[in-house]
Amino acid sequence: MLGEKSGKMELTAVILAAGKGTRMKSRLPKVLHKVAGRPMLDFVLEAVEQAGASRIIAVVGHGGEEVATAVGNRAEIVWQREQLGTGHALLQAREALAGHEGDILVLPGDVPLVRGETLRSFWQAHRQKGAAATVLTTELEDPTGYGRIVRDAEGRLRRIVEHKDATPAEREIKEVNTGIYCFRPVVFQVLPKIRPDNVQKEYYLTDAVDLLLQEGLEVACFKGENPEEFLGINDRRQLAEAEGIIRRRVAEKLMEAGVTILAPALTFIDPGVQVGADTIIYPFTFLEGETTVGEGCVIGPWSRLKDAVLGREVVIEGGTVVIGARLEDGAKAGPFAYLRPGTVLRSGARVGTFVEVKNSVVGPESKVPHLSYIGDAEIGAKVNVGAGTITCNYDGERKWPTVIEDFAFIGSNTNLVAPVRVGRGAYIGAGSTITKDVPPEALGIARSRQVNIPDWVKRKRR
Repeated sequence: MLGEKSGKMELTAVILAAGKGTRMKSRLPKVLHKVAGRPMLDFVLEAVEQAGASRIIAVVGHGGEEVATAVGNRAEIVWQREQLGTGHALLQAREALAGHEGDILVLPGDVPLVRGETLRSFWQAHRQKGAAATVLTTELEDPTGYGRIVRDAEGRLRRIVEHKDATPAEREIKEVNTGIYCFRPVVFQVLPKIRPDNVQKEYYLTDAVDLLLQEGLEVACFKGENPEEFLGINDRRQLAEAEGIIRRRVAEKLMEAGVTILAPALTFIDPGVQVGADTIIYPFTFLEGETTVGEGCVIGPWSRLKDAVLGREVVIEGGTVVIGARLEDGAKAGPFAYLRPGTVLRSGARVGTFVEVKNSVVGPESKVPHLSYIGDAEIGAKVNVGAGTITCNYDGERKWPTVIEDFAFIGSNTNLVAPVRVGRGAYIGAGSTITKDVPPEALGIARSRQVNIPDWVKRKRR
């Protein structure tokens, strides 16, 4: 029977992610454009998971293979081969939802700001009303481009009219359709009846709402209190606006947890980043990916950390880049250091100005203060590496390791040609090119004898 109520508590989410996003002017599918370091679709998936959806279906079309790859195993994939509108998109999920008796949450894939708790409250209100459909609405000061909510004298929903099809009077309405709905499965009985009788010649999902109303079924509205949650991303300006909102949310949450962010509007922290209390973050710092920062650290300014792990009381001086590296308690890097993947700074280690470290361990309390390259090396405890030192780790075909044991001293402008080992407590004379192992407590020198030629300058001038 049309409109028969279901007692099922199961919620299935259908994410409409087939659109091209023409105004983005990009070959990349719109829902894969990144906001705060993650595809916007990822935020939508996370929100419906938090709302309690036990099953998620993503309707893909333009760039569908890329979208399906990004979704992975988080959702089932349904194809909309021709992008003929939102009503047509939902209709493509009919076969996948055959026999489904629970509620269906339908939302676009370009609303990365919507919160899981908002969607859950929306779903609960839909169930309490027992409606055939519920529309999530909000009020906007500037509703341009959004479908308007037209109500009757008693405040009940009469219809939804798209902006391009609205009369001048209807365009004055500030309550808008967010494009998010809860339906009972009865929606699939009316979807085939939709006709593209509009300016765009598309099958609007809003027309399904009108058809349900014509059948005498109840369609409710649920008004979202925070309009920014429902910002749809249609162009690069809106993408930047969403980016700012998400980063503001992240900064506010961290500051509430005891992190000092000196200039939140000038600090860029991804949602997946964790930062301990009493850490101070200076302006123009980027914390990206799965970065984890311990308590009492100091970071920035002008630094970038991506997938980095910092212990307690770590100092990252200005202009330093840390990617895929781990710094233990009390370590220090910068200014203007570059720590690449595989780098580990043990407790109290220090890497200074214009030092690059790759796939290497710098031992406890060891120092590489300035102007050096350390690659594929293992440096022990309390080692001093002089300015201009290079581990020559690549022979043109293979990478080779360098080992510097505890308490060794490496003089300035040294080349360590790997594979090579410098023994415990050994010294290397400045300006040496070391190609053989240096025994413990030995002095290694590898440079030609100095020759001074008297009066050479005078003779050259003559």
